[in-house]
Amino acid sequence: MSSIISPSSSPSSASALITSTGIGSGLDIGAIVSSLTTSFGAAQTAQLTNRETTLDAQVSAYGTFTAALDTLKLALPPLEDPSQLAGFDANVADNNIASATTSSDAVAGQYSLQVNNLATSATLTSKPQASVAAALGTGTLTIAVGSRSFDINVDSTNSSLSGIAAEINSAPNNPGVTASIITTTDGSRLVLTGTATGAANAITVTPSGGDGGLAALALTQTQAAQDASFSINGFPATSASNVVSSAITGVSIHLLQASAVDTPTLLTVSPDTSSAQASIDKFVTAVNGVLSSIQTLTSFDPSTQIAGPLNGNPTLQAFQNQLQGILGKLSTGAGGVKSLTDLGITAGTDGSYSVDDTKLGNALSASLASIGNLLGGTNGIATQIGNLVDGYTKPGGLLDTINQGLQTSLSNVADQQTALSAQLAAYSARLTAQYNAMDTAVALLKQTQTFLNAEFNPAANAASGTSSTNTSLSSGNLGVG
Repeated sequence: MSSIISPSSSPSSASALITSTGIGSGLDIGAIVSSLTTSFGAAQTAQLTNRETTLDAQVSAYGTFTAALDTLKLALPPLEDPSQLAGFDANVADNNIASATTSSDAVAGQYSLQVNNLATSATLTSKPQASVAAALGTGTLTIAVGSRSFDINVDSTNSSLSGIAAEINSAPNNPGVTASIITTTDGSRLVLTGTATGAANAITVTPSGGDGGLAALALTQTQAAQDASFSINGFPATSASNVVSSAITGVSIHLLQASAVDTPTLLTVSPDTSSAQASIDKFVTAVNGVLSSIQTLTSFDPSTQIAGPLNGNPTLQAFQNQLQGILGKLSTGAGGVKSLTDLGITAGTDGSYSVDDTKLGNALSASLASIGNLLGGTNGIATQIGNLVDGYTKPGGLLDTINQGLQTSLSNVADQQTALSAQLAAYSARLTAQYNAMDTAVALLKQTQTFLNAEFNPAANAASGTSSTNTSLSSGNLGVG
């Protein structure tokens, strides 16, 4: 006889038969719980996601705006300092004789340059010796370069040409002389060369003490230390160096070789408008970059109903208004250039600026000083724009403060998303427990149904090979004899 589970079996014993959720009810409990949980948190999840997306877009947009301001800031220094804008170029007609460079103090002019001789350093050479390693003797070599001197002590360990040269070159108090050795068919010679040119840097060598052998060096001068001799516009001048920076204001002359007798060359100092024009072009390009950035970030397309990430943003609109106000400034200084329009810089219908290079070039050639006054100095356009940009981009400035606020908001959104995830996890767990309890109850009902079917349908039991001849019902026993 087969045994069955009676309806009185406890739920705990029935649940022991369920090994997976949904076995009793046939429902996909996992999918149901997941769907209900998603639906439960959908509105809040969407709200937080949209808020995060908006904040991220604003952070990126302010980054784009800041980058445009940084580019504009880099274009300002050559315009803020009128002396940098007013550059000059120096040209020497015979570039074999000399070359020249200018500083901000240069002024335009032409000069006649005659180079009589270059500045030279002193050179002393010893008598030839049998070899670089042969011992010469002991004692002290006192070497003077102008008014400065130092001593070399020579003993049996360093009394050769190579030893003496090494001592000179390594001396910590050497005032400016190098030692080398040249070897020719008649022997080896010690050569002392001054590192500085000019008559004040003559070299003298005095041996003393020891065994007197150092006198055999007999160092003699093979090149005198002398000043450069030249003339500017016929007026004589000298220089200890071949780089002359004091003869013409703002001009450094690099003397290269002596001129032919009475054959001066022409040195011309002229305004260098090319660098100023390039600086102004770079400035206008940077201004247009900022304005284009503002237009894109604050835009709204009525046809697509798509707005820029900073649409209607008062910070960018305020900057644009201040920038355009500065660009429209009029100069009160002397000269013919009073505004950007006088430089050929004008605004188009789209708000961007263009440069008429021909008009700009003519203005630079005619009135470089007044252009410097318009753009640079305390109240110049470039200076005012620099101050405006600094107020926005400096640490602790407006954009820094805005970015910190956005980052705080993003952090708050992240905290809310974490809290929502925990809430949804708890909700999912609660639903899962409830559905599992339902599933267990359904399983028990099915078991009871099976039992009752077996009790009230003996024919079905017989067909299945199950004996029902000794079935117990609550009303008594039925038996077949």
